[in-house]
Amino acid sequence: MGTASSLVSPAGGEVIEDTYGAGGGEACEIPVEVKPKARLLRSSFRRGAAAAAAGAGPGSLPRGAGGGGLLGASFKSTGSSVPELEYAAAEYERLKKEYEIFRVSKNQELLSMGRREAKLDTENKRLRAELQALQKTYQKILREKESALEAKYQAMERAATFEHDRDKVKRQFKIFRETKENEIQDLLRAKRELESKLQRLQAQGIQIFDPGESDSDDNCTDGTAAGTQCEYWTGGALGSEPSIGSMIQLQQSFRGPEFAHSSIDVEGPFANVNRDDWDIAVASLLQVTPLFSHSLWSNAVRCYLIHTDETQPEMDLFLKDYSPKLKRMCETMGYFFHAIYFPVDIENQYLAVRKWEIEKSSLVILFIHLTLPSLLLEDCEEAFLKNPEGKPRLIYHRLEDGKVSSDSVQQLIDQVSNLNKTNKAKIIDHSGDPTEGVYKTYIYVEKIIKQDILGSENTDPETKDLGSEDSVPEDDDFGDVLWDIHDEQEQMETFQQATNSAHELGFEKYYQRLNDLVAAPAPIPPLLVSGGPGSGKSLLLSKWIQLQQKNSPNTLILSHFVGRPMSTSSESSLIIKRLTLKLMQHSWSVSALTLDPAKLLEEFPRWLEKLSARHQGSIIIIIDSIDQVQQVEKHMKWLIDPLPVNVRVIVSVNVETCPPAWRLWPTLHLDPLNPKDAKSIIIAECHSVGIKLSKEQEKKLERHCRSATTCNALYVTLFGKMISRAGRAGNLDKILHQCFQCQDTISLYRLALRSIQESMANDMDKELMKQILCLINVSHNGMSESELMELYPELSWVVLTSLVHSLHKMCLLTYGCGLLKFQHLQAWETVRLEYMEGPTIISSCRQKLINYFTMQLSQDQVTWRSADELPWLFQQQGSKQKLQDCLLNLFVSQNLYKRGHFAELLSYWQFVGKDKSAMAAEYFDSLKQYEKTCEGEENMICLADLYETLGRFLKDLGLLSQAVVPLQRSLEIRETALDPDHPRVAQSLHQLASVYVQWKKFGNAEQLYKQALEISENAYGAEHPHIARELEALATLYQKQNKYEQAEHFRKKSFKIRQKATRRKGNSYGFALLRRRALQLEELTLGKDTPDNARTLNELGVLYYLQNNLETADQFLKRSLEMRERVLGPDHPDCAQSLNNLAALCNEKKQYDKAEELYERALDIRRRALAPDHPSLAYTVKHLAILYKKMISLLFFRGNLTKLYLCMSWLLKFGRNPLAQSTPV
Repeated sequence: MGTASSLVSPAGGEVIEDTYGAGGGEACEIPVEVKPKARLLRSSFRRGAAAAAAGAGPGSLPRGAGGGGLLGASFKSTGSSVPELEYAAAEYERLKKEYEIFRVSKNQELLSMGRREAKLDTENKRLRAELQALQKTYQKILREKESALEAKYQAMERAATFEHDRDKVKRQFKIFRETKENEIQDLLRAKRELESKLQRLQAQGIQIFDPGESDSDDNCTDGTAAGTQCEYWTGGALGSEPSIGSMIQLQQSFRGPEFAHSSIDVEGPFANVNRDDWDIAVASLLQVTPLFSHSLWSNAVRCYLIHTDETQPEMDLFLKDYSPKLKRMCETMGYFFHAIYFPVDIENQYLAVRKWEIEKSSLVILFIHLTLPSLLLEDCEEAFLKNPEGKPRLIYHRLEDGKVSSDSVQQLIDQVSNLNKTNKAKIIDHSGDPTEGVYKTYIYVEKIIKQDILGSENTDPETKDLGSEDSVPEDDDFGDVLWDIHDEQEQMETFQQATNSAHELGFEKYYQRLNDLVAAPAPIPPLLVSGGPGSGKSLLLSKWIQLQQKNSPNTLILSHFVGRPMSTSSESSLIIKRLTLKLMQHSWSVSALTLDPAKLLEEFPRWLEKLSARHQGSIIIIIDSIDQVQQVEKHMKWLIDPLPVNVRVIVSVNVETCPPAWRLWPTLHLDPLNPKDAKSIIIAECHSVGIKLSKEQEKKLERHCRSATTCNALYVTLFGKMISRAGRAGNLDKILHQCFQCQDTISLYRLALRSIQESMANDMDKELMKQILCLINVSHNGMSESELMELYPELSWVVLTSLVHSLHKMCLLTYGCGLLKFQHLQAWETVRLEYMEGPTIISSCRQKLINYFTMQLSQDQVTWRSADELPWLFQQQGSKQKLQDCLLNLFVSQNLYKRGHFAELLSYWQFVGKDKSAMAAEYFDSLKQYEKTCEGEENMICLADLYETLGRFLKDLGLLSQAVVPLQRSLEIRETALDPDHPRVAQSLHQLASVYVQWKKFGNAEQLYKQALEISENAYGAEHPHIARELEALATLYQKQNKYEQAEHFRKKSFKIRQKATRRKGNSYGFALLRRRALQLEELTLGKDTPDNARTLNELGVLYYLQNNLETADQFLKRSLEMRERVLGPDHPDCAQSLNNLAALCNEKKQYDKAEELYERALDIRRRALAPDHPSLAYTVKHLAILYKKMISLLFFRGNLTKLYLCMSWLLKFGRNPLAQSTPV
């Protein structure tokens, strides 16, 4: 066990345990301080009790029977054994040590837990503080959000209040303006009465006091009579100065924005084209649409057939079997088809007519075999070898074994084969059965018509028909209303015919006045172009529009030419709808367009304001012959409202029919031609056909052209055509004498009619001429040649084409949208006076047309022609019951409604005497009867379309409760006939939801819109325009419910989809237009070197650049540069333009050194030729600086420090100052 000293630590008091032996003795501490016995006893007792409870071990001491007897005895006896005491003391010490260790560890744990608690308390306090701060921030943000929403709602309320106040102010201003205009009219009337009294008193010899002798200034006011040429608000008469905004607007350049990345230098109609924004490119191309070939925008496909005696069987077979098929194909696409031919043994007197027909034709087909008569040789050369517009041509050459074609045939085929590809001549060599050859020709003709003439991409009719059953017709960007292409084509042709006139009629003096109007500071009322009938108002406006498009490409011009009264072009609602669609087209808006005439009139000024705020240049609206519109003051009341700052309006009227309230507007009056100008125009017309008047005839002519009626522009033009026609016929003196007897345009027109009628071959042709003119006169919009051929089977193409040619030459007839119509209102009146004196003739002509179009309806051929003519004829005839029966032909009403003729359809029902509810009931009954006869899937689909059209029509009328029923029926039919997930079902859901939106049933509408959205997404994908339409509808719905966050979410998604779709659509449409324009311009540059051809080559280079065809663009730009250097000289500014464009191409190809050289050459030319502050000079400097900025990083990377220093020096020395002075817009 060791000694006791080894058991005690040197420090004393610490117990050292003996670790040797399992049950050896205990190490006892030699106490330094003796503890009390009681404490020792208690400790020993506790140890003994614990030991007894635990049981005795092998090394434990023996115990007595009682648990504590031994201890008690030991304490009672002083003679107890020492080992027991030592054991108890050791046990005590051990327990004490354990207790101390336990106590210390627990104290340490308590301390650590205290520290941890303090730390956690600190962290808790910190987190509580942060939580309180976040709660305060949240409350602050919440309050800010609520205040922002409240401010937003207040702003919207203020905007609505402002809009209401603005409308109120407009109405008050209108009332004030009308009141003042009436007062001014009363004052002018009183003034004229006083002047007339003064003249009467002076005529009676009564002396009147002269106010000029007094000191009063009351007589200093100048009065201008209504209808005369006057200046408006000029010379500071009102003491007004131009506003700052107006001055800034006048200082803006009309040059369009340059290219964003390529810096192509463009002038002319492509100045606004941006490489990254095809929307602007397409909008600019729409400005030059009238420059395209006639076959691209005419509504008739004219197929001119040439044949010989040998190919007469093929010709007859083509006319009998395949011409009707081509006609049906074109009619289904909305076009006329004319197969025009002349007999083989035709006389030479029709040579001019045949040449005119070849020029008008869309396609020429030649059927030849072995020989080609000399009579047809000139026609073939005109058609195939002289084809400047590159119209499609086709030669069917029948071969025969053992026989050789004549030299003339072989020579023609060789010449056609050697022509370039732009002439589009196709040769079909066929040997064998003529039937197979004609069928092969038909296949080629069908392909040419679809691809080249009508521009249809799909050439497989079976595929097209198959796809049309399961596809949904694409809605345009203007809601559910279809663009009426026929109205647009008519306007384009009217403009084209006016601009093609070679006579200027002394209009140069009026151009400056029109230019001054455009540049005048706002506000300014519309300009009134007035003149007598036939004074040349339409010609003046067309020529001026052409000049504006050429000189100011950034100016947006919207024009409308009104035809004769009661025609489609004179309907006010269609005029406003067309102009509104044009505004929407140029703003690329996606909003729906209403068909209600009152709402259209109300929304048009808003669209004008919206586009004027976005458009960079001026907006000019031109309406020609606006006085021919019925109730023009009521339907065009927006003209008297204040116009936006950059909007100008020009309207033309006849002096006699001008509304009185408009006579106070600034007026440009077209005076009659002076006698010298009238004489020179007539003599020039005679010289154009090789006729020279004698001196005596010229003197008579000068004496004749002295009155206002004989110096009228139309009279002078018609007079010259009459003399030139008489000179070719050899009876100049007789016709000249008869013309001198005609003192006005109507009498001269009657003389022209009689002259043409006398030139007809026989009485039957004369009678046919009379009946044809009468039918055109009583029709709504004119007659097509194919309709006239069906009406008069005895009529041949020779007679009809020669008659139309003569009437066209005499300014009587013209073409509009494929229809023959009168060229001037005076021509229409002349036919009425000459051939239709009594009401019987008019009634019989109308009945003939009614029978013809009714027969077409009975054959289930409801075309746009039947829908246009038949209801109008019934209305003019006064047959209310027949008109009602015609309108209840659901396909007629559907055709009118889908083409936007909403007001016309309503006027028919008003004429019948039915209100809206009665009309709806009639349509319901008619649809129920039609539904009983419908069998098969195709008829049921057609029935669903009719129900949908009726529902939309009633919705536009405001009959919402009645509109729900047909739309629900349309939905049921489509779900049954097609499939619940078919896209047409989504279309029905969309239409039904739109009714619920107007009905304020937003919950139903939301559910239907979401169903339509789900079906459309499954059918088209997530980025189709139909998806954007549904998203836009949902956004509008949520906005009406003041759920602005959801509305904004859906509107953003819709905008992204539409933006992508518009860009894709603009790309495809723009590329198509650019290709056509490029082909046409390429044909124009095949002549000699001229500045115009050089400019055209430059424009071609730009066009191919826009198509990313950089190599071809480089070729054309180099040709333009070479031609300009040859014609204009190397230092001309136009050469700088070509150099600039070539530099831009090199920059695009990353050929920076070459681009730098070309830019420096262009800059050098422009420095020497232009003023220091010229925009073109700054333009070149700007793009050279951009090039140097690109080169700096490249040179720094390459380590070319010398070149880098030169570039940076140039930028610092020269690049900033010119750019800071003038940067092109």
